[in-house]
Amino acid sequence: MGADPATESKTDGRLSAASAFPRLEQTFPELTAQEIARMRRFGEVRRYKDGETLFETGKPGPGMFVILSGHVAITQRDGFGHVTPVIDQGPGQFLAEIGQLSGRVALVDGHAEGDVETLLIPPERLRALLVAEADLGERIMRALILRRVSLIQAGVGGPVLIGPTNSSGVVRLQGFLTRNGFPHHLLDPERDHDAAELITRYSPSPSDWPLVVIADGTVLRNPGESELARALGMIGGPAGTKIYDAAIIGCGPAGLATAVYAASEGLSVVVLDARSFGGQAGASARIENYLGFPTGISGQALAGRAFTQAQKFGADIMIPMAAKSLDCARTDGAFALALDGGDLVRARSVVVASGARYRRPEIENLDKFEGRGVWYWASPIEARLCAEQEIALVGGGNSAGQAAVFLSGHARKVHMMIRGGGLGASMSRYLIERIEATPNIELVFNTEVVGLEGSEDGPLERVRWRSRLSAEESTLDIRNLFLFAGADPATGWLDGCGVTLDRGGFVVTGAQSEQNLGRPVPPLETSVPGVFAVGDVRSGSVKRVGGAIGEGAQVVAALHGFLGDAAKPAL
Repeated sequence: MGADPATESKTDGRLSAASAFPRLEQTFPELTAQEIARMRRFGEVRRYKDGETLFETGKPGPGMFVILSGHVAITQRDGFGHVTPVIDQGPGQFLAEIGQLSGRVALVDGHAEGDVETLLIPPERLRALLVAEADLGERIMRALILRRVSLIQAGVGGPVLIGPTNSSGVVRLQGFLTRNGFPHHLLDPERDHDAAELITRYSPSPSDWPLVVIADGTVLRNPGESELARALGMIGGPAGTKIYDAAIIGCGPAGLATAVYAASEGLSVVVLDARSFGGQAGASARIENYLGFPTGISGQALAGRAFTQAQKFGADIMIPMAAKSLDCARTDGAFALALDGGDLVRARSVVVASGARYRRPEIENLDKFEGRGVWYWASPIEARLCAEQEIALVGGGNSAGQAAVFLSGHARKVHMMIRGGGLGASMSRYLIERIEATPNIELVFNTEVVGLEGSEDGPLERVRWRSRLSAEESTLDIRNLFLFAGADPATGWLDGCGVTLDRGGFVVTGAQSEQNLGRPVPPLETSVPGVFAVGDVRSGSVKRVGGAIGEGAQVVAALHGFLGDAAKPAL
C-alpha cells in the first residue's frame, strides 16, 4: 500500500521543525478543545483571508493568536528582502513570543494560508490569562520563552550587523542586543555577498562600523544604543498622562525584584534603565552561591527570568531609557522623572535602584582604548576576541573572580592583577579555590595598571603596570584588558531633589538620614518621603545579588504603606 502524501508531507514538516527546534513539543504545543474553550473569555474571534497578514516584522504585535481553523505561515524577513520560512502552524496552536506580553514589535511575519479563524488575545488579556489559568499559563509561558531563545540562537527576526568582528562598534552593539535578549546576526563583509554589496553602496569609513540593516531596509551607520532601540521598536513610549504607583530606576536584581513583587501585588509599575536588564550582576558568568541554584546560573540568565516575570505581571519596562532628573515638588501629588530625550514619567512613589557605574581607574590613555581592547564586561562576545591570547584582568572581588575563571577557558593566559596582598577579604572562598586550581590564571598581588599603549587609531597593544611595593614597572604585549575595579553609585540624576547621600555618593536611608531623625520611617525610605532606595546604590547595603533581591522584595511593603497613607483624606 502506498503512503498517504498528505501524511507524508506533515511528517516531513514535523521532522524538519524538530531539527530546527530541539524542544519542539514544548516550543509549539497543541492546545486541546477544552483549553481553548477556557481561553475564549480572554479574547475575540478574528478571521483572515488567504494571504492576509496577521502580524508583521518591525510593527507592534496585536497579541497572541490561537488558531481555530486554517494554517498560518511564519517567515523571517531581513533588510535585504530575503524571506525564509520558519514554521507552519495550524489548528490548536498559538502564535506569539515573549515580546507580546508587553505589545512589543513582531520579530517575524505571519500570513494566512487559506482562510483562517483565530482567537486574538491582546497583551493585557494575555497577562491576565497567564495569572488566572496557572497550569495552562505555565505551558504558554514556557513556549513564549523557548521561542525567543530559538530566535536568538538562530539570529532570526532582528537586525543585521555588518562589520569586522573585532570592530569596537560591532562589539558594543552585539553586547547591547545580547544583554537585552534581542535576536540579531553579524555578517562579515569579506565573506558575505549581500554585505559586500552594501559596503560598496555606502562606502563606510572605519567610524561607520557597523552598518545596521533593519527589517524594513533602513541602514544605520554605527548607531547609538538609543537610536538603534528606537529603530527596532524596543522602547515602549512613555505613558503620557498616566501616573504610576511606582517608578523604579534601574533594572538590576534590586529593581527587577521590586518590579516583580510590586506588579504581582497589583501596583502599576514602570521600570527604567539606561542600558539593559541585569545591571552589574548580568556580567557574572556564573553565580554559584545564590540560593536554589546548586549548579550555578549566569547573571544574564537569572536577570532574564526576572525580566520576563516582571512583564508577566504587567510592569512597563523601558530600556534603554535614562533618568536625567527627579522633581520632588509633587505639586499634583506625583513625582516627575525627566528622561533622556525630553520625555516625562510621573509616579506617586520612586524606588532608586540605579546601582553603580563601573569605576574607571586612573590609567594613562584609558579613554583612548575603551572599546578597542579595554572592557568592563566579560561575555562570550568579548571572550571571542581573547582566543589563545594573553590577557590582563584588574580586580579582586567576586565579579572579577567569575570573569577570570570564565575567560581562562578562552585565553591562553589570564594575568589577574590585585592592588592588595590577597583575595580573602574581598572574594568568596569557593572562587579563590577555583582560581588557584586554574593553571592559566596567574595572580599578581600588590600591583596596579598605570598605562596603556598602542597606535593612534588602532587597538590596544601593550599594558604597563607597577608594583606597589617596589615601584618597579613592567610591560607586556596585551590586546585585551578587563577592568573590574569596583563601581561608583549612579546618583547624579538625584541632584536638587533633596535626597541625602553619604560621602561616597550612596543614598542614605532610614534613621541614618539627618532629616529622618525623630520620625519613624521605613528602613529603605530616603530623606524624601515617597522616595526609597534598594540594592547597591543604597548606603550600607550588602553588595550581593541575594541582598539586592531581598531589599527589592522588602521595599514593596513600604510602598504599600506610603501609597495607603497618601490616599487617606486629610482630617
